[in-house]
Amino acid sequence: MSLVGLLAGKVQKTLYTTPSHGQKFFIYEPLKEMYKIDISETECQDPEEALNRAQLRARTIYHTYSTTFLTNGSTSGIIAAVLSCTQVGDKVLIASNSHPCHFNAVKLAGARALTFDLDIDKEWGVPLEVKPEVIEYFLSRYNIRTVIITSPSYEGIISDIEEIKTICERHGAFLIVDEAHGALYPFSDKLPLSAVNVADFTVQSLHKTAGGLNPTALLHCNCEIDVRPALNMFMTTSPSYPLLASIEANIEYLNSRDGRKEIDNLITRLDKIRVKCTGCEFFGDDPTKVLIRVPGISGYELSEMLYEDFDIEDERTNEKSTMLLCGIGTDNRKIDKLQQILLKL
Repeated sequence: MSLVGLLAGKVQKTLYTTPSHGQKFFIYEPLKEMYKIDISETECQDPEEALNRAQLRARTIYHTYSTTFLTNGSTSGIIAAVLSCTQVGDKVLIASNSHPCHFNAVKLAGARALTFDLDIDKEWGVPLEVKPEVIEYFLSRYNIRTVIITSPSYEGIISDIEEIKTICERHGAFLIVDEAHGALYPFSDKLPLSAVNVADFTVQSLHKTAGGLNPTALLHCNCEIDVRPALNMFMTTSPSYPLLASIEANIEYLNSRDGRKEIDNLITRLDKIRVKCTGCEFFGDDPTKVLIRVPGISGYELSEMLYEDFDIEDERTNEKSTMLLCGIGTDNRKIDKLQQILLKL
């Protein structure tokens, strides 16, 4: 039985176990349906077996050595990956503007972070890609155990994962890719290449662009390293099975004909906005990240205008540009509204 099927079924035994609400005592009535599917590791339900089957199914879909469901966000995946391939005293190469969890993972591993700066596009005010020659420079001069890069960036800038992986292999270094904002990539040829089948470890957030519940995520591994010992050090022994079931359902939908069609339709409609809205300029490698600027006004002014005049809140803004994050939940109504507004600018 799947995780989704398990939660939908009725318990056949009288449980004197956790959780104490027993799926019938609802302290907070608006979450009544959530209480009903909140289960634990009881013998009559056996969710662990269903979880193992779900993760094996995910491994088949993504073509990985292992794919692990995470209910504590991509942060937990980054930490587990670093702890799994890095020893005390090792050097880890990280971009200086990386997410704090990258640095925290290195600290937890007792390793040492070496940092490099990304070039900034002066016209758009955003960091550019990780250049392979920078990785080659550091790996040829220092005994670096692990490289962590973020691709796509927050603004949808893509790095050459394949070339960077080749460099890492040549120098005997592991490659970890924070692909938190690229969970849709494996399911559409219209999107950039995913790191899932390239890097040693890839972490994806399902909740950012792929329609998942906060804070669901995935840790993909393409080397023969068991990440479970690392995860067991800091992950709860009482996971949320509703969240785990939502991951299973999320992956199955993304991999379905309907899911893939929804992703392609989203990209097609956003591409049309870029063609029609000639008063705006667009930038970036990921079509689901609408990074825009309007000549004559700053990114902050554009952000304020969108918020105050059109009730649109952006994801990220700087002095030069504004980024609107779109995902599988960005329906036609929202896209139509965005197009109508951008046509006025």
